[in-house]
Amino acid sequence: MNRDELAEFLRVRRAHVTPADVGLPAGGSRRTPGLRRQEVAQLAGMSIDYYIRLEQGRGPHPSRQVLNALSRALMLGQDERTHLFHLADQPLDPPRIREDVPGSLLHLIAFLEEVPAYVLDARYDIRAWNTMAGVLMGDLDATPPDRRNVIRWVFMSPDIAEHLTDEEKGRFARASVADLRVAAGRYPEDRAIQALVAEMLALSPEFAELWSRHEVAVRREQRKHVHHPVVGTIETICQVMPVPDRDDLRLVLYTTEPGSPSHRALRELRQLTLSS
Repeated sequence: MNRDELAEFLRVRRAHVTPADVGLPAGGSRRTPGLRRQEVAQLAGMSIDYYIRLEQGRGPHPSRQVLNALSRALMLGQDERTHLFHLADQPLDPPRIREDVPGSLLHLIAFLEEVPAYVLDARYDIRAWNTMAGVLMGDLDATPPDRRNVIRWVFMSPDIAEHLTDEEKGRFARASVADLRVAAGRYPEDRAIQALVAEMLALSPEFAELWSRHEVAVRREQRKHVHHPVVGTIETICQVMPVPDRDDLRLVLYTTEPGSPSHRALRELRQLTLSS
């Protein structure tokens, strides 16, 4: 059980819930935003002393009943609730990242001839991709395996400060960090995730600031504009789909509106690839 991470997560989430959110009176001036400790304890049906010990990182191992009560009191979403359970060493899923990619998934992305598609694991490593993904994202075959990591791509970019001021790119960066924190909680023993987080904390102040927010959310669909040197800007819908029976993998698809200029640009890229 990671007591320090659990304690910090509880403190951060408590600060994000107002008395009005849970039907409590504001109660005059407050030194800090969010709920008071005694209010969380009251809402969760536990003693204030027990809750204080949890927030101070010296509490006992909370039961699943206690964790469910805290999830309700702090109004946690499903992703945040799952993260809380993992921090308390009460995982809802088997905490293991496998190294294989199912053959059926490899066949699927190969058949998607006009749709850039790749397989992303919980560490944000790109594990497999089709030809169109390589064309759109660069020569993945020539990229060393340890560099095929989306988190590194984003936060080691020399333009990261500028990217974070862009609404679309900033949203993607924040979502990626929140999603990586979910993975870090789900797979607490995974050394590759631990090493990635330590590396980014040391090298990227932007990553460190986002990581300190303790936001947790699984990445889902998002619109993205991809700039290609040959065909220009392509507006895509980046769809992140869970792989059945493999919680450590996601299938990422870059689709476009049928008949749109972006759709035609993707087709042009494919034709250029076939003719080269």
